[in-house]
Amino acid sequence: MTKRRGLLALGMTLALGLTACSSEGGAPDDEGGGGGGGGVDTDRYTIAMITHEAPGDTFWDKIRAGAEDAAGALNIDLKYSNDREPGAQASLVQNAVDSDVDGIAVTLAYANQVGPAAQSAAEGGIPVVAFNSGITEYNKYGASMYFGSDENLAGETAGQRIAADNGEKTICVVQEQGSVALEARCAGVKKGFPNTENLNVDGTQLTAVRSTIEAKLQQDPSISHIVTLGAPIALTALEAKGDAGTDTKVITFDLNQDAAQKIADGELEFSIDQQPYVQGFMAVQSLWAYLSNGNDIGGGQPVLTGPSFVDADNIEQILPYAKNNTR
Repeated sequence: MTKRRGLLALGMTLALGLTACSSEGGAPDDEGGGGGGGGVDTDRYTIAMITHEAPGDTFWDKIRAGAEDAAGALNIDLKYSNDREPGAQASLVQNAVDSDVDGIAVTLAYANQVGPAAQSAAEGGIPVVAFNSGITEYNKYGASMYFGSDENLAGETAGQRIAADNGEKTICVVQEQGSVALEARCAGVKKGFPNTENLNVDGTQLTAVRSTIEAKLQQDPSISHIVTLGAPIALTALEAKGDAGTDTKVITFDLNQDAAQKIADGELEFSIDQQPYVQGFMAVQSLWAYLSNGNDIGGGQPVLTGPSFVDADNIEQILPYAKNNTR
C-alpha cells in the first residue's frame, strides 16, 4: 500500500497546489464555482479511457486500478471501455467524442485503425493522451502525451540477458498477432538474441496456447528459453514446459500476483515490467493537469514507465505490491 499511497499523495499534492495558485489569482467570477482571473476550473471533468483489453488478461486490472485511483483523488468521472478488435475500439473512441467527454486516454496497439479516431477527437478540441501502446505513432494521431515503456528497448535488454545466460534458441510467444507493442517486444528480443523465433497464438484460448507451446518444445529440443508477452501466457508456458518434460527457462513481460510468486519460487526467470498501474494513473492525471492548468508532461517526448526488471534480486520487495494489484 505504501506505493499506492505515495502516488495518491502525488496527485493530491498537485491538485492542492494548483488550487492554491487559483485562490491567489483574483476574485471569484460572478457565476461562482471556480477561481477568477485564469485560475483553475473546479468543474468535475469526465475522462474516457479506451483500451484494447482482451478478456481474462489480468494486466488490465492494474491499468484500471491506477486510473481509478487517480480519478478518485482528483474528483474525475472516469468512463472505462475496451475492445480488442481495432474497429470496435475506434468506435468506442467516437462514442466518447459523441458523449462530449472532456478528455480521452487511449491505447494505440492498432494505430492505423484507432489512430484516426483519436486524431479526429483531438482536432475537434478534445485533448487526447496515449498510453501503453503507440510510442512511435502517438504524435502522428494528435495525442499530446504518452505514458509507457520502450518495448523495443525492453525486448532487446531481455535478449541480451538470454545471451548472457548462454541461451541456445528462444521462442517469443505473441498472443495478439499484429499488435505493434507485442511485435516490437519480440523484435527487440531478436535484436538482443538473434536466434529467436516468433510463435503466434491466440491469448484468449489458453488451452490451445498450452498445447501449441508443448508441441513446439517437443518438436525442437534446442529451445532453451521461452519469452512470453503477458503474465497469463507465462503461467501457461510453465504448464506446457511441464507437459513436454523440458528444462526450458521461461521469461515474461508484465506481472501479476501468480507470476510474481513464480519468480519468488524460482520457476520464472524474471519479468520485464512496464508498470501498468503508473500508466493508468499518469494518463488520467495528465489530462486533469492539462484541463485544469494547461500543463504538458514530457516536453513532447514519451514518458517512460519501463522497462523495469523484476527478478530474484528484488522480488521480495515487489511481491507485496503485486498482491495489492499495483505492480
